[in-house]
Amino acid sequence: MNANSEDRILVERIINDSIGWALTKDKARLFDIMAHDDDFFIFHPDSKSTIIGFDAFRDLAERAWMSDAFKATDFAIRDLRLHFSESGTVAWYACYLDDHGEVNGKRVGWDNCRWTGIVEKRNGKWVTVQMHFSFATDQIAASAKK
Repeated sequence: MNANSEDRILVERIINDSIGWALTKDKARLFDIMAHDDDFFIFHPDSKSTIIGFDAFRDLAERAWMSDAFKATDFAIRDLRLHFSESGTVAWYACYLDDHGEVNGKRVGWDNCRWTGIVEKRNGKWVTVQMHFSFATDQIAASAKK
């Protein structure tokens, strides 16, 4: 690891807050920890919800997660693997994510989602530049049968 313990704590907090912000709908925190770039992107397990660009991300957050219909209920991050570049200005991570909520009272969410991402230190501040969520093939097949 080529980062000091303070940077490790900050990056772990960003990873946690990337999901945890929704429990209180702390939109300011969410937008503060994401790169405001045209090439910012998030791959979701289905190809219909891939997000490209911060503006598209902000629009989705406003429309979906900030609506009264959506309520985050809990999340858990397991087996976090966090690595830093030799320069200490880029970090990448992988973990498993359980993320649950309700939409109009109906339970929604992910269990055992594979989550990876890249966080970059820019002008002394860490921001997320990309995230990727996926499921194991056997897990996709099992959920399709439900």
